[in-house]
Amino acid sequence: MKSFRIGQGFDVHRFADGCPLKICGVTLSADSGLEGHSDADVGLHAVADAIFGALARGDLGEHFPESDPRWRDADSSVFVARAVALAVSEGFALANCDLTIVGDRPRIAPHRDHLRESLARILGVSARAVSVKATTTEGLGFLGREEGLGAIAIVLLSEVDRNG
Repeated sequence: MKSFRIGQGFDVHRFADGCPLKICGVTLSADSGLEGHSDADVGLHAVADAIFGALARGDLGEHFPESDPRWRDADSSVFVARAVALAVSEGFALANCDLTIVGDRPRIAPHRDHLRESLARILGVSARAVSVKATTTEGLGFLGREEGLGAIAIVLLSEVDRNG
């Protein structure tokens, strides 16, 4: 019988002047970006965490600790690629990914297709297997006060039939 695994990931970063705003591997034009040890791509961080979770293999910080200078300013697509490679090595393929960007800015709708295509390319799947959407917090909390941006990801991994 084929095995399936579901994973969930969450990430948040604060806004900071002088930092780029990267989401799903795409740099968006903005007055301020996201601050973090790597490139602070909340979308890719949440997706990588969801894959690690589906595999029961820890979290992003365990695989790419902030204490390791190799990951300083790293492109987060590397994190997702490593998570996908781990899934493949354990006999799984990504079936789908559902990503929600959480915050009151920037507006995601004008960029949705580009973000979705970029995420699909990074994951190595068809864009039909990837959803990128957004929600606000109606002005509530640190996200509503526009102090940062969050992301929630859910992935489904499907066991690969090794018998052909």
